[in-house]
Amino acid sequence: MKLTDFKFNLPKTYTAKYPVTPRDKARLIVLDKKTGTIEHKIFSDVVDYMSKGDVLVLNETRVFQARLFGKKEKTNAKIEVFLLRELNEEDCIWDVIVDPARKVRIGNKIYFNDKLWCEVIDNTTSRGRTVRFNQPGNVFSAVEKIGLTPLPPYINRSVEPEDKENYQTVYARVDGAVAAPTAGLHFTQQLLTKIKKKGIKIAPVILHIGLGTFRPVEVEDLTKHKMDSEFYEITPKSSEIINKAKASKKSVIVVGTSATRALETSITAAGLVKPSSGWTDKFIYPTYKFNVVDKLITNFHAPESTLVMLASAFAGYDFLMKSYKKAMKEKYRFLSYGDAMLIK
Repeated sequence: MKLTDFKFNLPKTYTAKYPVTPRDKARLIVLDKKTGTIEHKIFSDVVDYMSKGDVLVLNETRVFQARLFGKKEKTNAKIEVFLLRELNEEDCIWDVIVDPARKVRIGNKIYFNDKLWCEVIDNTTSRGRTVRFNQPGNVFSAVEKIGLTPLPPYINRSVEPEDKENYQTVYARVDGAVAAPTAGLHFTQQLLTKIKKKGIKIAPVILHIGLGTFRPVEVEDLTKHKMDSEFYEITPKSSEIINKAKASKKSVIVVGTSATRALETSITAAGLVKPSSGWTDKFIYPTYKFNVVDKLITNFHAPESTLVMLASAFAGYDFLMKSYKKAMKEKYRFLSYGDAMLIK
């Protein structure tokens, strides 16, 4: 398939600028691959598509307050520093993006307050820098107090205090993402309790979503696209839960494209999920054959994005495009704060 196969018109009015409250009252479109039918539900109805013994896979990554604003030493020029990933915890070394980049050179120090500053130690790209923070211990806790929520650029509004909670799953646990696993934003604690009471097992995984999730695909031939690497982790306990479910012919229901990519990265030759951690640049697009996922919960994605390509690989290209047209006609809300889709 080609990049232009995933080109469609998505007017800005379809982009949700705020989430529905409560979270689980977002709309849910249900695609049945076997029958080719499309249903319209509310997200809390998702429990009706799960059975005792099934497994729900959740990405427990936590979005940290990645946008910092500081001043350059001596000149006091205002600099935005967007934290991408931690390279070395002990030495407090990070990959970041700076703006305006022309003012930031190796050796410059940027001060955020009287306690936190960083020094530029390398250039990586035109806007990319490697910096060393002065903060011993946990940089995450230091930036949590002064940083801003890294809302996706397409939301196109100022960050508000409520975004710190809204742009975070209720089960987020491990700091490391600069973008939320948005399919998970629809779950409430009450809904998760209901799911567990029905006998569905929870298998948490980690994939720290990076800015690459918003990076445009720039090649027409999809086989030539290179994904950004992102850190993932699958514990022995989660892999055991998933493998037992597969052996018992129970469904593995995966929440989001990020959790899907983590699972599909960790497959053995025998088709089992192995405990593993590391970096993945796995790119899933039609006609990829899935090894683990039986049902996928996801959001409505942007045209020509790697996310819509993964959803298309799972649903089938024609069926997904048909459902997107239907969703637009029915005024579903798109992208991170938008409505949800279950593909089964």
